Amino acid sequence: MNVDSAAELAIQDEEIVKMVQAGDGNSFGILVDRYESKLLRYGHKFLSRQEDIEDIVQDAFVSAYQNIKGFNTDERFSPWMYRIAHNAFVNELRRNKYKPFLVDFDTFISHPVYEDPEEFKREQKDMRILIDKGLEHLEQKYREVLVLHYFEEMSYKDIAEILRIPAGTVSIRLKRAKEALKKNFKETP
Repeated sequence: MNVDSAAELAIQDEEIVKMVQAGDGNSFGILVDRYESKLLRYGHKFLSRQEDIEDIVQDAFVSAYQNIKGFNTDERFSPWMYRIAHNAFVNELRRNKYKPFLVDFDTFISHPVYEDPEEFKREQKDMRILIDKGLEHLEQKYREVLVLHYFEEMSYKDIAEILRIPAGTVSIRLKRAKEALKKNFKETP
């Protein structure tokens, strides 16, 4: 690793955003390097065609760059970038597959948020196996929270920010998604 690469790793995302906002457009490439593989991996949980995923991720970066001046550097960059990519993937799903609007009852039910770090680590390993096997059988709203929590290792708070739902709703969706995965796993020979 050269000195420039080590220095880039030490800089927080929000500091890089400040540099871009100040007119150093080349610094945006550091953010692309940091997030491209993560967003490509995230995209595979929505879409199957690699070309579509790559196009959408590139569009998400273009959108982020175009809107970077409006980003508040007092907030974290990661949820903001994931939100842009998430919206792009969801829009692509909507373009290719129409689904009628349904009331989402998960947002109306309060549920406590628990994030015990030890419980999270134990559960994460087991859930990754179940998730990989059963994602395609889940509703999109459950697939999203599972991918963000178990694969992208995001907190309930970050997921809530990305999906623009309450943290309690994230908890409910995770619980229901895990139940659905376990049910699907038991029904699969």
